[in-house]
Amino acid sequence: MLTTINSEEFIFYIDLTTNFLKKKPLLKAIGAFIKEKNKFNVLSSYGIVFFQKDDNPITAYDLKETETVLNTINDAWDTRDVEHSYLENGLYEILAYIFRRSQKARKDYRVIIISDTPSTLSEEYHLALYDLLIKAKRFSAFIDIIRVGDKKFYDDDVKLKVISSETHGGTFYCTNEKLFHNILGSLVQSKKEFKIIHTDEEDQILAEDQIFYEKLAVDLITLSPDDEEICTICEQEVCPICEAHSDEIHKCFNCNTKFHSCCAAKYSLAKNIGFIHLFRCPQCETLLKLDEEYVNMIYEEELEEKLGEVPIIEQPVDEELEQELYGEVEEIELKTLKPPSIPRPEMTKKVRVGGFFGREIEVKVNNNNKIKESVTPSVELEEQISITKLNPPKKRGTVKLCKICGATLQLYNPKNCPICGAKID
Repeated sequence: MLTTINSEEFIFYIDLTTNFLKKKPLLKAIGAFIKEKNKFNVLSSYGIVFFQKDDNPITAYDLKETETVLNTINDAWDTRDVEHSYLENGLYEILAYIFRRSQKARKDYRVIIISDTPSTLSEEYHLALYDLLIKAKRFSAFIDIIRVGDKKFYDDDVKLKVISSETHGGTFYCTNEKLFHNILGSLVQSKKEFKIIHTDEEDQILAEDQIFYEKLAVDLITLSPDDEEICTICEQEVCPICEAHSDEIHKCFNCNTKFHSCCAAKYSLAKNIGFIHLFRCPQCETLLKLDEEYVNMIYEEELEEKLGEVPIIEQPVDEELEQELYGEVEEIELKTLKPPSIPRPEMTKKVRVGGFFGREIEVKVNNNNKIKESVTPSVELEEQISITKLNPPKKRGTVKLCKICGATLQLYNPKNCPICGAKID
């Protein structure tokens, strides 16, 4: 996506609560940064954001002189809050400034956060901030974060990387003052020189954000008595689209670029920011707004003209051929149709009674697969015999063993063992 932006504003958000990075090396590094940046043929300005105690911000934007920037930091240093980090609060303030300024002019906004303490605000603050970051990308806002300190890991590491990556910036970890000078110096180069590619998904605007952009946009204003009534787009006094003298010319409040209503609507349809009635002024890129219903009407008229240019050819219908191919079709209500009833023949199955080795018989089975009747006569079961009628078994004789040799003394009851002669009790 090409851009004609040729100016930058660097905003230093100083969120330092400890003495790890002292004031003198901070001022020296920022002074060297501005001096190096001024060597490039780019219109650059600078901003400073500090937070004092009780959540009171000190802000200074669009500063041109190096001395003014350094004096602002020097004056606010001793009154800064040294107990809390206000990372989210500071970004809210900076993004609100970027959105306000983008109403009148476009430029690259380079936010450089210098922080040494993780923020302790809840996740709700971060989610609200993330929603603004997604919108900030459309206003050429880039955020780089320098975390100064001697720790290897911080509680908000993921949060910092999400903030910087979503805005095509970077997160840097500085463990000493000398390294801070080098990191800050590496950010002098313009982001455009890195050839950042915006995908189609990033360029899309969500429908729920319409109110946000409508509040940023500004209506066209009426001409002053001294203004020449010639439209900048068509370069005519009477609109060539509607050819009506009643189509008054209005202008951009920022640069006096003049538009017929029809010409502005046509331009907005072709060059809008994602909503057909919101567009940037072709001269100063101020975000302008038209009546949405009026632009929709122009769009529908334009669509009808395009459709009218395409001839619609109707093929003649040969009724005789159609009759021959399809014949007469009688219309029948589907609800009156019933499925035909098809009688199912009775089937026979062979079944074994009494298990695998039992007798095999044939039975008839009806449509529901239930046994209807036996083909063969039923099998008569033998009369069951009650256990009370059974005679008890005959009592067997007792069996004795010789305690000496173990011989069995079963047939008779001798007094002595026939094997060893031992006496039997």
